[in-house]
Amino acid sequence: MANPPPPPPSSSYSVGVVSLPNSNTPTPRPEKRPTPLAFNSPVATRFSPQRSPQDQFPTTSTPSPSTPSPANGMKVGNSAPHLSTPPGPPVFSSPLRPVSVPFRTSPASPQPVVFPPVSSLPMSSPPISSNGYAELQPQTNGSEYIDSEDSPYVLFSAQKVLKQKKKANIPSLGFGALVSPGREISSGPQIVHRGPHRCQNCGAYANLYCNILLGSGQWQCVICRKLNGSEGEYIAPSRDDLRNFPELSSPLVDYIQTGTKRPGYIPVSDLRTSLPVFLVIDQSLDEAYLQHLQSSLHAFVDSLSPTTRIGIITYAQTVSIYDFSEGLMASADMLPGNTSPTQESLKSLKYGTGIYLSPIHASLPVAHTIFSSLSPYKQNLPEVSRDRSLGTAVEVALAIIQGPSAEMSRGILKRTGGNGRIIVCAGGPPTYGPGSVPHSLGHPNYPYMEKTAMKWMENLGHEAHQHDTVIDILCAGTCPVRVPILQPLAKASGGVLVLHDDFGEAFGVNLQRASTRVAGSQGLMEIRCSDDILVTQVIGPGEEAHLETHETFKNDTSLAVEMLSVEETQSFSLYMDTKGDIKNDYVYFQFAVRFLNAYQAEISRITTVKLPTVDSVSAYVESIQSEVAAVLIAKRTLLRAKTSSDAIDMRVMIDERVKDIALKFGLPVPQSKLHRFPKELSSLPENLFHLRRGPLLGSVVGHEDERSVLRNLFLNSSFDLSLRMVAPRCLMHREGGTFEELPAYDLAMQSDSAVVLDHGTDVFIWLGAELAVQEGKSAAALAACRTLAEELTELRFPAPRILAFKEGSSQARYFVSRLIPAHRDPPYEQEARFPQLRSLSADQRARLKSSFLHFDDLSFCEWMRSLKLVPPEPS
Repeated sequence: MANPPPPPPSSSYSVGVVSLPNSNTPTPRPEKRPTPLAFNSPVATRFSPQRSPQDQFPTTSTPSPSTPSPANGMKVGNSAPHLSTPPGPPVFSSPLRPVSVPFRTSPASPQPVVFPPVSSLPMSSPPISSNGYAELQPQTNGSEYIDSEDSPYVLFSAQKVLKQKKKANIPSLGFGALVSPGREISSGPQIVHRGPHRCQNCGAYANLYCNILLGSGQWQCVICRKLNGSEGEYIAPSRDDLRNFPELSSPLVDYIQTGTKRPGYIPVSDLRTSLPVFLVIDQSLDEAYLQHLQSSLHAFVDSLSPTTRIGIITYAQTVSIYDFSEGLMASADMLPGNTSPTQESLKSLKYGTGIYLSPIHASLPVAHTIFSSLSPYKQNLPEVSRDRSLGTAVEVALAIIQGPSAEMSRGILKRTGGNGRIIVCAGGPPTYGPGSVPHSLGHPNYPYMEKTAMKWMENLGHEAHQHDTVIDILCAGTCPVRVPILQPLAKASGGVLVLHDDFGEAFGVNLQRASTRVAGSQGLMEIRCSDDILVTQVIGPGEEAHLETHETFKNDTSLAVEMLSVEETQSFSLYMDTKGDIKNDYVYFQFAVRFLNAYQAEISRITTVKLPTVDSVSAYVESIQSEVAAVLIAKRTLLRAKTSSDAIDMRVMIDERVKDIALKFGLPVPQSKLHRFPKELSSLPENLFHLRRGPLLGSVVGHEDERSVLRNLFLNSSFDLSLRMVAPRCLMHREGGTFEELPAYDLAMQSDSAVVLDHGTDVFIWLGAELAVQEGKSAAALAACRTLAEELTELRFPAPRILAFKEGSSQARYFVSRLIPAHRDPPYEQEARFPQLRSLSADQRARLKSSFLHFDDLSFCEWMRSLKLVPPEPS
């Protein structure tokens, strides 16, 4: 089958070139003066999501006629309408960067699509091909998957693919994968210190599923089925000899080149620990906030590696760039904040005698001095009205990290500077200088100025990304920071915007984790699939890239994604359709990620996946990974929930989606108008019920800025954190310091117990009233719960809030609102879904029942029945 030509480049994917404004005012010279040693809309998504056929499933008010499957009699409805024109390029949607957790967060973890080792190759004599050469076909049974305790690079929503297009492209459920290209796993990929063999037709990489002609060393591409040479490398007397090639024995391979042709490449022995971190600090804080910030900053620099280079800038009406060349004295060069720095000002900083980036081992004492010398805001102005030249400060930090375009001592080779991280510590909105908005939302010109500021910030973020510099913005306090203005700056650079209650513990932890989480830069991901599969949409921290590879690979139809950063804590969500009925027994997927790692070595990480195809709908449903499917559905839904009114619409769409899945894959209840949700997908509707009532779509979060930040974080986050943000994990403390995992129902609120609820960005510890009055016992339980919470979130970024409170307190409402109100269900349903109740005495059951207050919120079972569905049996 001929490969279709690649889609033409679209202007909607163009990246704006940043042009910093020039000032007509006289060039200010940096003013150096010692600081006294006082020790005392929202940005529109870059690729606007179009409504694809996958989002246009019919509502159940007029059910689609269904046809019985000859294989199993299961009812399968009509697929969504499809356009008669050829499919266009995938809708690529680019939310903010994101995040991960170091552990598998569900007892019923999805089975990772991993692959059998080469030892599963058949040991019988190989068949003879038509040219007389013995042919090796590494045959793998499509049902053989190796369970892994580690998070894999790729998770599919199903481990089998339906052959019939009409059955496969059910929009309410969909098919797709979560790809985590920067994820580190304990076993790790096989390492190859040479260039890869690639298909000269489509650009795919040789892998363990390729057919090999032993006599000639030729290999057949699994994507386009073309034969390719291997320069004699794959000539072998037997199959066993081919096992020595990592790419022919493992589905995960890293090709590493320590030498590079990158212009200006300068090998550095300890580059990873010497990358610069620039702190950009708001100097318009009240004393209480400043004291917390100072404590966090002191702890932060103490945690850094001795070779880490650090820079410090503060901003208010002016921008102060601290100079480390003055010994123990905290001195700073001053620039006005009302305009972008001029080229002459930047030259004075770059080529002058000042040292603005210095290794911690040489500058730790003066860094502590600088932090101690910061003074609180003196004037009597509200926080939101204070001048903050945040944009100018970031411009200066970026220019210093880039440094001069230094010519090497010999030759004319130049390097482009960069490769660092800027961390902004903000307590209020940018209200002064470029990228700023008026103090008041009531300003008559505010909408226009907001739009202008958003575009300026986005351009600055793109410039930072071009220089491999990531900008994280850590906000704290109660002052509105104007999230729509700051989000584009972090997002375009590959960074993250995080809101905190204050500059205390959680802020300090995030400060430390932000500086150490980068895995690589200049990332590019290429996605290749069998000709039967079409990638229709990608959601993640990147932008579609248009590569001119056709001179090398004549029919390269891969989808290329420019990654804004390459980090362990992020993932891409891929949504796929089948183009037509599939005739082959297997389909193949290959994910190639090329990036520079922290040591500036070039990495090509290749993951190849083989999935079996089936005719049976029941076999397909049994292979569905409910939790992966729930996360993919949630990300597609959240992408469209840009405002609070959108969120209400998306809750209705969740209802329609669940009904449609039941109609297409469930069975009707005899003598009833109800449908039974398929038992194989028992966790899916409950996870989606958590989604529609939780902080992402529900009314748990009060301020729209907070929900916007959570939404952007979620769209980029890894599978583990995404699942926890959708559906919380509930653990009850037991005697001896152990914990029992329970459903996240309000039936866990038993007065003699302590409960930990992990909801991704928040972890709650709830102490029952009876336990709280027993001082020794409650202290031990609280300590055990806090230890567990810290262990669960040890590597999570952003670090979640950990809140502890007692039953009946005002803060307990945060905990109660995230639990399903199962106390409304009849006792037999409670026991079926919450078996721990059976261990309670009659008196304990009565006390538990009497402790609940009446609310109008539906339980999960009531919600399902309101949709005319029978809830699935608990797994």
